[in-house]
Amino acid sequence: MSLTAQTYWAEHAWVDGSVRSDVVIVAAANGRIAAVVPGSPRPPAGSVTLRGLTIPGLANAHSHAFHRALRGVVQAESEAGAEAGNRAGNKAAGAPDSFWTWREVMYGVADRLTPDSYFELARAVYAEMAMAGITCVGEFHYLHHAPGGTRYGNPNAMGEALIAAAAEAGIRITLLDTCYLSSGFGAEPNEHQLRFSDGTADAWAERVSELKSDGNTRIGAAIHSVRAVPADQLATVAGWAQERTAPLHVHLSEQTAENDACVEAHGFTPTRLLADHGVLGPETTAVHATHLTPGDIRLLGHAATGVCMCPTTERDLADGIGPAAELQSAGSPLSLGSDSHAVIDILEEARAMELDERLRTRARGHWTAPQLLRAATVDGHAALGWGAEAGRIEVGALADLTTVALDSVRTAGPPPRLGAETAVFAATNADVRHTVVGGRHVVRDGTHQLVPRVPQALAEAIEALHGR
Repeated sequence: MSLTAQTYWAEHAWVDGSVRSDVVIVAAANGRIAAVVPGSPRPPAGSVTLRGLTIPGLANAHSHAFHRALRGVVQAESEAGAEAGNRAGNKAAGAPDSFWTWREVMYGVADRLTPDSYFELARAVYAEMAMAGITCVGEFHYLHHAPGGTRYGNPNAMGEALIAAAAEAGIRITLLDTCYLSSGFGAEPNEHQLRFSDGTADAWAERVSELKSDGNTRIGAAIHSVRAVPADQLATVAGWAQERTAPLHVHLSEQTAENDACVEAHGFTPTRLLADHGVLGPETTAVHATHLTPGDIRLLGHAATGVCMCPTTERDLADGIGPAAELQSAGSPLSLGSDSHAVIDILEEARAMELDERLRTRARGHWTAPQLLRAATVDGHAALGWGAEAGRIEVGALADLTTVALDSVRTAGPPPRLGAETAVFAATNADVRHTVVGGRHVVRDGTHQLVPRVPQALAEAIEALHGR
């Protein structure tokens, strides 16, 4: 992405698994790191100073960009239901809010999106991500067609809007084009889901094959869920990804209702269904994986299938706490995502994975700060198909960097040698000072350099969707 070489001087940087000070990082014109030199006490002439702790750029491995328009709205819906129940003297009856009621609100937003309005919203959302230190996003994209399922003249108009939005916001994207064919086991898509469906997995594959990767973009695949893709069509999606060595993602066992329905329809769990149809493997990432049996965990780990945890969404929707520690012990690498964007803060997702596990087990210390940082960087990028190219500050890697302030009210006090612990367990997205992507300074001193007035851009895009 970089057009000219640029030298950065990091006050502190996470290099080779430890905090090093006074680090010169040279980004070549090809957007990759050409040199990493710790112990350089003075910034070289012409270099850009990065005050704080510079870490590899953060990877957001699971995003639904349009869900950002639900922030606050779904909370108000839930509060209204609870208040109605309180007035009726029956709190349980008045507060039935769950993932399934949340989904109906989500459909209302999805129905109003066009390629143009989706571009405006996604550009603002991806700019918000850049300001949170995210340099690469995995967009789990299933909003393909016009309302009623009518095809746009360009069948990939919605996906290409997302790709263009990421480029203008200055971050990388893996577009996980999603196959979504049914509303449940053996059921046709409902009126809202017609926008999502290509009719068959073969038709999905034909359309998605027209999408193109570039230096800023990877094209991957997704199975929305076992309830949304019939069992006899799972192999088509998996085969498309395997032929291209492309990442393949799938929502897995987010809800117990999905598990129960799968057992009723097929006689076994969603994980076993995916395994039996060739979906699991090292290029596959299961998202959520909240309600698993011990056998499910063994299947995922044995296949080296990754798992993307989205703690802020999982608790926002009252989904539950997934067995992340057991999954990693079984052999599944972990990544992190902001999913529905209740907040966009990968540092929060990282610490939430540890803190939620503490609540679940009533024990501390499941992951160290360096291990959580790895999930947010190296393993997140691997899940999105960027492999060893990203997630590290080393020669040859992509020059994608995030600098976290160590002198804010949240981070001041600990010595720099504890910078990883400070960033993971105390910092928030508000502490991100700089974001560099491909050597280009996308966020400087907390200000986005490519998208002006990001809060205003978000407000305008969201207000347009809600008709305010």
